[in-house]
Amino acid sequence: MLKKVRKAIIPIAGYGTRFLPATKAMPKEMLPVVDKPILQYVVEEAVASGIEDIIIITNYNKRAAEDHFDRLPELEWWLEKQGKQAELAEIKKIANLANFAYVRQKGPYGNGTPVLNAKHLIGDEPFAVLWGDEPFVGGAKPRLKELIEVYEQYGHPVLTAYEVDDEGTKRYGIIDAKPVSGQAYEVKAIVEKPGPQNAPSRLASLGGYVLTPDIFNELEQTTPGRGGEIWLVDALAKLMKHHPLYACLVSGTYYDMGSKLGWLKANVAWALERPELKEPLREFLKSQL
Repeated sequence: MLKKVRKAIIPIAGYGTRFLPATKAMPKEMLPVVDKPILQYVVEEAVASGIEDIIIITNYNKRAAEDHFDRLPELEWWLEKQGKQAELAEIKKIANLANFAYVRQKGPYGNGTPVLNAKHLIGDEPFAVLWGDEPFVGGAKPRLKELIEVYEQYGHPVLTAYEVDDEGTKRYGIIDAKPVSGQAYEVKAIVEKPGPQNAPSRLASLGGYVLTPDIFNELEQTTPGRGGEIWLVDALAKLMKHHPLYACLVSGTYYDMGSKLGWLKANVAWALERPELKEPLREFLKSQL
């Protein structure tokens, strides 16, 4: 019987250089989308998918992320005194979303290292990995929930597949896979940024994984790759030699928070979903055209 996916690793140890100078003292993952930091959207997606334990991989300048998911008695006292009950309930809810643990990243750069850093907290359980700046919105279900359902069907690691245009084939790793059922594909290979002429499909491999603990052995034996860094995709390629790897074509919408344009688009799109902001923002946007 498969063990339940209860834990999620969220790496946030990067420098966020594409958002400098804003990220000089503030983590990129804490940039707001309307009125919530990007990271909170990712955590809420995990919790809505059944995750109970959130393991956030940090570095020295990510203290703001830890504070955000903690209780703040002084602020709670002030909100209570001011009669701001809605705001008080909102900030209390944040601290109670899940069980939080924080691990400082140690080892080579690359997105494989933070996953390996959490090995001692995962044990022999399957687990999720979500990037702290890649929220998905909309869709029939939370993105991670869709991945977990594919894992529960096949019992092997699952990655996120997202349909992209020709330009996307130049920006993302593209999945070579065959459909097996519903949203599920069996992965044959992941081709790094092949471009439209050489892309085996239009399915991009984005952040979001359900992994099994044997990935740790592969990560420990993975030699530094592109840029002298340890990459999760290299460990997954080795893992595929031992058992199948699946992808789930997710139904949500992805905004690239690694770019200024993607972040701005997300702010506009999500603000237009707020009843109190929709019409004033729509009128403002019309006035700017």
